[in-house]
Amino acid sequence: MVESVPPNAAENEPERPEENGPTTPEGADSARPSESGDGSSSEAGGARRKADDKKHRSFWKELPILIVVALVLAFVIQQFLGRVYMIPSGSMEETLHGCPGCTGDRILVDKVTYHFTDPAPGDVVVFRGPQAWVEDDPPTDSGNPVVQFLQNVGSVFGLAPPDERDFVKRIIATGGQTVECCDDNRVVVDGRPLDEPYVYWEGGEREQAEFGPVTVPEGTVWVMGDNRNNSSDSRYQGGGGPRGAVPVENIIGKARLIVLPPSRWDVVSDHDPQQHGATALGAPASPPEVPWGVGLVAAWPAARLAG
Repeated sequence: MVESVPPNAAENEPERPEENGPTTPEGADSARPSESGDGSSSEAGGARRKADDKKHRSFWKELPILIVVALVLAFVIQQFLGRVYMIPSGSMEETLHGCPGCTGDRILVDKVTYHFTDPAPGDVVVFRGPQAWVEDDPPTDSGNPVVQFLQNVGSVFGLAPPDERDFVKRIIATGGQTVECCDDNRVVVDGRPLDEPYVYWEGGEREQAEFGPVTVPEGTVWVMGDNRNNSSDSRYQGGGGPRGAVPVENIIGKARLIVLPPSRWDVVSDHDPQQHGATALGAPASPPEVPWGVGLVAAWPAARLAG
């Protein structure tokens, strides 16, 4: 059965959407936010400004933290891996500059080496003065805690002289060896004269003072300055003899590089004076342990820290 269609069916039928899309009811535009109106632009701009302000505030909040972290890292590296020291005296001329009126060398001291190897003849080392060396020295610490703190920080970063109870010398003999002077103006270890091309004669006087023989106690080293006649070292400290030797445990590290001033960039020589052979006969010495390229790369951060 076919259902009849009412004659007014077309009039009751709902309006169909137009082919190009739905018809917007009158007044609908006023209910929608305008995409190009002033309201949306100001809201978006305000949001961007708030985001920028937040970023700026975040940066200034994080900056002190970054500075503190950088300082802590630098401090840890210099305390446990390598530290910059300033040479305050002329006892190691001309290997290391510390002469009156000149710019003292800043040297990078390797603190890791002696965890794996023993100190050896020819090594230039920085060490804490043993009791026999410093027992008669007056206190060097400032009574002002602020000044003391700044001095300690400055010495850690190579900006101020190190503690006056820290020394830099060259190892001449090790525990169990017998050292004395002189054989034809040469220091003798275990009866054999040393080959010392690094010795500097300040003032032109080329005569060494006699001493010994001294048997170096086990667990210590005998140290002397390259500026042979202007160095207070194992020959004189503690009254000389075995008391002048330095305990191995007092050694802070091995001097590797001169990092400042730039005109003095170089590897610190560790020529073994007890090496009797090609070097002693005048043949070229063996190349330095640290290649130039590696040395410069390693020195750069420390030089920057030292200012």
